[in-house]
Amino acid sequence: MACTEILLPLAGIPKNSPSWVPRMVKRAATPMLASWYDDQGPATDVLHVGELPDPVPGPGEVRVRVTVSGVNPGDTKKRRGWLGSSMPFPRVIPHSDSAGVIDAVGAGVDARRVGQRVWVYGAQSYRPFGTAAQYTVVPADLAVPLPDDLSDELGASLGIPGITAHRTVFADGPVDGQLVLVHGVLGGVGSLAAQLAHWAGATVIATVRRTADLDRVDPAVAHAIALDTGEPAAAIRSYAPRGVDRIIEVALSDNADLDNAVAAQGTVIAAYATRADRTEIPFWPLLFNNVTLRLLGSDDFPAEAKRQAARDLTSAAAVGALTVAVGDCYPLDDIAKAHDHVDAGSGHGRILVAIPQ
Repeated sequence: MACTEILLPLAGIPKNSPSWVPRMVKRAATPMLASWYDDQGPATDVLHVGELPDPVPGPGEVRVRVTVSGVNPGDTKKRRGWLGSSMPFPRVIPHSDSAGVIDAVGAGVDARRVGQRVWVYGAQSYRPFGTAAQYTVVPADLAVPLPDDLSDELGASLGIPGITAHRTVFADGPVDGQLVLVHGVLGGVGSLAAQLAHWAGATVIATVRRTADLDRVDPAVAHAIALDTGEPAAAIRSYAPRGVDRIIEVALSDNADLDNAVAAQGTVIAAYATRADRTEIPFWPLLFNNVTLRLLGSDDFPAEAKRQAARDLTSAAAVGALTVAVGDCYPLDDIAKAHDHVDAGSGHGRILVAIPQ
């Protein structure tokens, strides 16, 4: 189910009212509802829901009243201590992505941003307090204006998956006129990568695991190939006889041989995930094809690359070139169920948490 859309006029005054003026909101220090963890572990054991002090924006920051918070696998991995990672801060409010409305700004930020609908990325990247709360504070450029005709659910779905998808597609230059292969096109990153590549003028070939999933791929965006067919490489080559120019890879350990079989000279494999920590690749055939293997970790993309991704994602969404399927939207009280849903990896669609207003 989708989250319920909530309209948030500033102080009860509609933005189109003649009496509406941008201003910095002054609020008494009151508690907010939030979820947090003080220790790593299973969601039901470590995630708490209760009251915490409202955050206050510092210089260059904005405070966002969150309506919808996006849950990513990276959020749940941090909570679990994946790969031996430790608590980066004594207390963590999880989630980096959200949508909402700016309700206060810090020194040096244009006060006219108050009342602006935004989508947020990177809130809990090297920061302790993310978006699983009624308010989050972020550097001003991490709160991106959200056009009025785009939903909060879409906005909360653009952050980590959208910026990762953008980097996989564009890190090595424009794709206009190129052949782009997107593995895992029904996933959060893969779906957005295929749509971005199509928006940018590429011919997109996309894979799904099962033949039964082929009809879930929009034929206007991509030619779909099922990996359970007898000869997926031949099926891909039927659309790309000379090979593909870019490969967006969600499971390098599974697909390395297939990628090698369909790579053109100079292909770039942009991999953002794998199933095996020590992934084997057919080294010499890839070498003779002068293939570039680009590994992508979203927290540490260059800042300008993130800003360009945010601009392009908003532009593409504004013209209807991006859609996001929402799987389930949980109330904040059920955030542990949302995390378990993501950890289970079952189903398709973005998992969101609705924040009470």
